[in-house]
Amino acid sequence: MEASQDTSAAVERLYDTYPFPPEPLLDEPPPGYNWRWNWLAAYSFCTGRKPPSQDIRILDAGCGTGVGTEYLAHLNPQASVVGIDLSSGALAVAKERCQRSGASGVDFHHLSVYDADQLDGEFDLINCVGVLHHLPDPIRGIKSLAAKLAPGGLMHIFVYAELGRWEIRLMQQAIALLQGDQGGDYQDGVKVGRQLFDSLPKNNRIVKREQERWSLENHRDANFADMYVHPQEIDYNVETLFKLIDASGLEFLGFSNPDYWDKERLFGQNPDLMARSQGLTERQLYRLIELLDPELTHYEFFLTRPPLPKADWSVDEALLTAVVERNPCMHGWPSQSPMDYNYQIVKLSTEEWEFLSACDQNLGQQRTVGELLAGVSLDLQSVRSLLAKQLILLTPS
Repeated sequence: MEASQDTSAAVERLYDTYPFPPEPLLDEPPPGYNWRWNWLAAYSFCTGRKPPSQDIRILDAGCGTGVGTEYLAHLNPQASVVGIDLSSGALAVAKERCQRSGASGVDFHHLSVYDADQLDGEFDLINCVGVLHHLPDPIRGIKSLAAKLAPGGLMHIFVYAELGRWEIRLMQQAIALLQGDQGGDYQDGVKVGRQLFDSLPKNNRIVKREQERWSLENHRDANFADMYVHPQEIDYNVETLFKLIDASGLEFLGFSNPDYWDKERLFGQNPDLMARSQGLTERQLYRLIELLDPELTHYEFFLTRPPLPKADWSVDEALLTAVVERNPCMHGWPSQSPMDYNYQIVKLSTEEWEFLSACDQNLGQQRTVGELLAGVSLDLQSVRSLLAKQLILLTPS
């Protein structure tokens, strides 16, 4: 326990030295969105339907300087939002950030994730991004949060993946060796790390990876320190990840980047390999995919505490009688080439465009898919395609 407390103190000291994330403070709502922080979009992604209520409680566990907290508040205006963090320095920035952008109703607490039981009540959505892998005891952390998740609620988690962060781990260890007994002096660690990157040959593998993936954000010392001189980090693979998930006692709903986990993109052209893969369990298939495409730097996924009702739109009558609206997480709308919830360009047919435009006008009118299709030349399979692309939200009748 003493070692764990020492590690937590070291992590707190890092974020007091370099409050993270170091995003600028704005006097207006933040630009863009992350659909995983939008209750409507996240719930629909996990269940296939619009949530029954938007008047929910949200916990941002390990909120740091409040970048995610601010989005959670603005993207979910009917929700009450609570943020906790073990760094008082980061919390001070989070409070100012939310006040300046108009999200002044967020309730902040100086608490470790371990101490979530000190908060009143349960939460419908728990957001825990970039936190568990920095805990001395991640299993204790996820259990602490799981105990605060309401039945039918969602927990959104982000943790590091080891295969795509191999070069980062090498540089972390190199900096630690050169720092020697100055380890824990994070400003010195940033200095040593920057000297290494400036001195190593340009074709060095670690340098090339930094330039390809991280240099744009790592020009800021807070980002550099968080990546290369953090005192506590656990990187996961699929096998160790599911040990963490199983320990939570919650149900795994799926990764939020399903395209990466599609085996067909890797060996779909080979019928023999596809047939062999049929004998694998879901988790074995996940492991196979990350082994064959080791670029993944993190896992993002959703958990729930059952029961969580899920919609089945395979029956035409159920789909025709569902109330429909456009997913709010579309950038560049109105356009026939908007960006979807993952900021990927979607080319809409004229009929799809007309249907989505009708969905826009349906807010508050409660018209059904069947009623909108009466005025648009679109078939039900195309409606299902729009749902699969997360472009519409459906509510069962």
